[in-house]
Amino acid sequence: QRRSAPQTSVFTPAYGSVTNVRINSTMTTLQVLKLLLNKFKIENSAEEFALYMVHTSGEKQKLRGSDFPLLARVLQGPCEQVSKVFLMEKDQVEEVAQYIKFEMPILRSFIQKLEEEEDREVKKLKRKYSILRLRIEQRLEEISEGPTAM
Repeated sequence: QRRSAPQTSVFTPAYGSVTNVRINSTMTTLQVLKLLLNKFKIENSAEEFALYMVHTSGEKQKLRGSDFPLLARVLQGPCEQVSKVFLMEKDQVEEVAQYIKFEMPILRSFIQKLEEEEDREVKKLKRKYSILRLRIEQRLEEISEGPTAM
């Protein structure tokens, strides 16, 4: 009898989505990470994630496992627009943080350009495979007709 490995849930909330968890000033980053992962029913290890304080300037600061996220956020002042705390996979930080400093119209423009590029690539691939399909169908027709006399 063969045993299958336990499966883990991989769920990543939409970037920038807001969630609330009740924490206190004595909770460490690792404790807050575990709380967030539990809230989203993520079974992956908290070690795969990190909390980052990301400023509107684009500057980001990784909170260490022993830091106190609530205290770190309070020290940034009352305005939530100055800095936000993000839960990110450790290997995706650079990719995500580079877009923080742009205004929404610019971000929408980026998305529109990416969608246009994606559409062009899809059309290009469809043309390529339509041509290949036609050639294969022609070749199959030639083969099914049998050998031709010379």
